[in-house]
Amino acid sequence: MSEIPAKATESEDSTGGSREEAADGLVSGDAPSGDAMWQTAPPGSMYDYIKVASFSIGPDGLVEQWSLRAEQIFGIPAERAVGMDPIEAFLEPVRRERGQRKMAEILDGREWTGVVPFRLPADLAGDEREREGIAEVYVMPTRTEAGEKAAVCIVVDVRTLRRIETDLAASQAIFGQSPFGFLLIDPDLRVRRANQRFASLFGGTPDDHRGKGVHDYLPRGEAERVAATLRRVLETGESITDMHVTGFVPGSDERRHWSVNLYRVHSGSGRPIGISWLGTDITARRAAAREAAAARRNLALLNEAGARIGNSLDLETTARELLDVVVPGFCDLATVDLYQGLLAGDETPPGLADGSAEVRRVAFASAVSDGPFSGTGEPVKLGAVHHYPFNSACADALRTARPQAVPGEEGGLVQSTLAVPMVAHDTVVGLAQFARTKGSEPFGDRDRDLAVELAARAAVCIDNARLYRREHERALILQRSLLPPGDPEASGLDIACRYLPGNAATGRPSEVGGDWFDVIELPGHRTALVVGDVMGRGLRAAVAMGELRTAVRTLAQLDLEPAEVLSQLDEIARGLGAPGGPSQAFAGGVQQATRAARRPREADLSEVYLATCVYAVYDSVTRRCTFANAGHLPPVLVEPGETALMLDVPPGMPLGVGGEPFEEVEVELPEGALLALYTDGLVESRDHPLDEGLQAFVGALTDPSAPLEDVCDHVLNTLDTHHGEDDIALLMARVQGLPADSVGDWTLPREPRSVGRAREYARAQLLAWDMEPLVDTTELLVSELVTNALRYGEGEIRLRLLLDRTLVCEVWDSGLVQPRRRRARDTDEGGRGLQLVGLLSAAWGSRRTPRGKTVWFELPLPGTDTVLTDPAEALLSLF
Repeated sequence: MSEIPAKATESEDSTGGSREEAADGLVSGDAPSGDAMWQTAPPGSMYDYIKVASFSIGPDGLVEQWSLRAEQIFGIPAERAVGMDPIEAFLEPVRRERGQRKMAEILDGREWTGVVPFRLPADLAGDEREREGIAEVYVMPTRTEAGEKAAVCIVVDVRTLRRIETDLAASQAIFGQSPFGFLLIDPDLRVRRANQRFASLFGGTPDDHRGKGVHDYLPRGEAERVAATLRRVLETGESITDMHVTGFVPGSDERRHWSVNLYRVHSGSGRPIGISWLGTDITARRAAAREAAAARRNLALLNEAGARIGNSLDLETTARELLDVVVPGFCDLATVDLYQGLLAGDETPPGLADGSAEVRRVAFASAVSDGPFSGTGEPVKLGAVHHYPFNSACADALRTARPQAVPGEEGGLVQSTLAVPMVAHDTVVGLAQFARTKGSEPFGDRDRDLAVELAARAAVCIDNARLYRREHERALILQRSLLPPGDPEASGLDIACRYLPGNAATGRPSEVGGDWFDVIELPGHRTALVVGDVMGRGLRAAVAMGELRTAVRTLAQLDLEPAEVLSQLDEIARGLGAPGGPSQAFAGGVQQATRAARRPREADLSEVYLATCVYAVYDSVTRRCTFANAGHLPPVLVEPGETALMLDVPPGMPLGVGGEPFEEVEVELPEGALLALYTDGLVESRDHPLDEGLQAFVGALTDPSAPLEDVCDHVLNTLDTHHGEDDIALLMARVQGLPADSVGDWTLPREPRSVGRAREYARAQLLAWDMEPLVDTTELLVSELVTNALRYGEGEIRLRLLLDRTLVCEVWDSGLVQPRRRRARDTDEGGRGLQLVGLLSAAWGSRRTPRGKTVWFELPLPGTDTVLTDPAEALLSLF
């Protein structure tokens, strides 16, 4: 071994940056000892990691020279270390004797190598653990310039060596046993080292991958991207986390996905020496993420469908709502076809067994084109009626109620189509088609299931809309059938009316209500005007309205006073929800008490029928009108030249409440006055309070002289009735009293000759009216009625003839006993008077008056379609 100069203290530099480089490379062992020098290690050598120091010992056994590395290892500056006894300074007392012997041997010219535990002086180390250390020492004898024996010591810090060993073992374990693909890439972007996991994926042994680049593993485009990223990491030192890389492994066509972490690797001196690549296969995770994303998307689509589909009870609107949900979130084009029979209102959709029944295209949506949908055959325009061929996939879907996949046509826009039957309650109501254009992801099993669910939800809503429309139309037909047909006519009144079902103005479907009106002709050229509203909606309210309207007409024919009519209606309304129904409503107070006792205490509120009604009787002779009100809105009167006003008619309680009497109000109506009866749908809505609507209605009646039809239209156009939240019933009547010359009125004393005088009065009046064809019949019937009044009545007799659309004759007396028609036997001499009246007149009857009774008959005017019965034939028919 060559000698090392004893005073070569400048041979080491801890920083590695100021060392003197040798021009001739390493010093060979045979170089002259005088010219020998320290070789500067190249960057990245082992000395960057291992702590090596040197110091020299003089002939006296004391430190003679102390290098900079020695200062770093032992922490003692050179000025203190020189002249120090290393045995006394660094060894524990128990080891000093042996150390002195070894020092003597070394100074005697003997080499020595060994591991020496050392201990720093107490004043140089704070922590006890920092004072202790282990050094491997290599001692080489040398001589001074004077020829005396000395030594040079080379010291290596063993703790650093052991730490390096541990780090190497840990690195080897991580690199070799890691379940992730591990690569060490050099600055030329070539693989320097690969672990076994990486080699197991890409084949071969780890050594087979040395020198390969990213282009050997990845497609060109992906390789370029990854290479650029590697260069950026190498240049900037910026780490990359979770970079997704896509490629293929040898022997498989399956696309794989990896998550890669990149960071720059440095040498001990801090110089970049490469890039660490840590890759994890995330193909399964990506697939699971896609599945989860698809599930979330489908769930969101179903939630959206639940919120948006079925908000309308219209068939076509519901179909469009389905397409609004699926395009473009689920497909690119979509259509809905519904059975034509279903749209026409058939009880059940026809649906031929072969699936080729007529359907109508009710909805179409496209995210890519506005052209007709042609994914399954010839294009069909929106609204067109068509049918599918028997052997088509769409017909098969309708026939089997199962979805069918239809591939796109060659060269067409559509890639694939799902033909999904719309099934509700085991009934196919139509067909939905969902199509995706070329370039989109094809339909999968999950998409098929989602399409079926969406179509089923829409089908249920469409079926509900169909059922609702059917019930709505039935209720509307029932309601209209119970209203007066055409334009009603009345004596002394010009009538105009309007009825609008709920939402008729807006076009939105709604349940029908219980609004009704009626115009009833009464004896004596009197007219009953009725407007009512059953609380509630739907078929049940329409039926209740029909029963009440029928009851009103029946009660009106009994010629009861308005207040008494409402009292009887109240009884009927209370009986609608009770066992036995309204048929027992006329049974009286005892029957009412009995029903109330039988009614359960906790009766279902749905069985309680309430209604409001205003009932008015107008006499065209006196132009007086008597009103009675059961919780209804007040009538409005417009007199000529005056502003409209609401009549002060006590409202009373609604029908069905019971327990309260109804009041009457009599009002004289001037000639030409306008009377308006209406329901709350005309003046009230959610956005318009009742008071505001009433004022608007009164303000709209500004020109009572205009034709009544125009007045009705003006009112409906002026008021804000387009809300359509309730039915609207409007009945308007203009007063046209019976002229005085159309009335003949006489008072007769209670004596037999009054019969002849009555015949004379009648003949004279009829001849004055140019009604000669009615003279004989009228004389005969007047004679019969006056004779009955003399025989069975009381007080003075009054005879009145009224000429309007018919001829009415009335005979008044103070008796309360009503005449009763009976069949006379062949042997009876009398009892045939009322039979004769019934044979010769168009109608006859009797009614109570405040001061007795009135018996009347009615004859059609000459020139009408009614043929008069010959009096002689009528008399002969009685025998």
